[in-house]
Amino acid sequence: MHPQRRIFAALQLVGGPLVLGSYGYGLLRWPETAAAMWGGVPEAMRQSYIFFMFAAAAGYLALTQLFFFHAHPNRARVLGRGYWLLHLAYALVLFPSALWMPLTKMLLDAPSRGLWLAVRLDLAAVALGSLLLAGAAATLRPGLQPMQRRLALLGATAFCLQTVVLDALIWPALFPAPQ
Repeated sequence: MHPQRRIFAALQLVGGPLVLGSYGYGLLRWPETAAAMWGGVPEAMRQSYIFFMFAAAAGYLALTQLFFFHAHPNRARVLGRGYWLLHLAYALVLFPSALWMPLTKMLLDAPSRGLWLAVRLDLAAVALGSLLLAGAAATLRPGLQPMQRRLALLGATAFCLQTVVLDALIWPALFPAPQ
C-alpha cells in the first residue's frame, strides 16, 4: 500500500473510533446532560438535525471511499495540491469532532467565555476540514467518472450542511453564551 494511503487509513482508524468513542462515552457517562447539549436548538429542529447527522455520516463514508480507492496518491491533485491535503482536511474533521462533546460538557459544568470560545473554534475547525473535503471532491484530478463525481458532491453537500451550517453556524448561535 502506498505510504500516503497508509497515513490516510491510519487517520480513519484512529480518528473514527475517537469520534464515535467520545460520543458513546459522553452519552453513556452523562445521560442527564444529553438534553442540555442541544443548547438552544428548538425541539422542532432536532428531528431535522438527527436526519442530517445520518445524511452527513453517509456523505462522509462516500467521500472517504472515493479518496481512498479512487484518488491515487502519486497522481491526485486536491485543490491544486497533493494528496497530503486530504490528511489535513480529515485531521481537522476527526480530532476536533472527538473533542466537541467533552468540551461542551465542560462548558455546561463550568460556563466561561473561554470554554464557549473553545467549543466554537472546535466546530469551526471541523467546518474548515469539511469545506476542504468538499473542495477536494469538486477539484480532484485526474477526473472522476460522472457518477463518482455526483456521489462525491452529494456526499460533500450532506456533510457540509451538517458540519458547516448546522454545527458551526446554527448550533453556536443558539447556544447561550456565558455572561
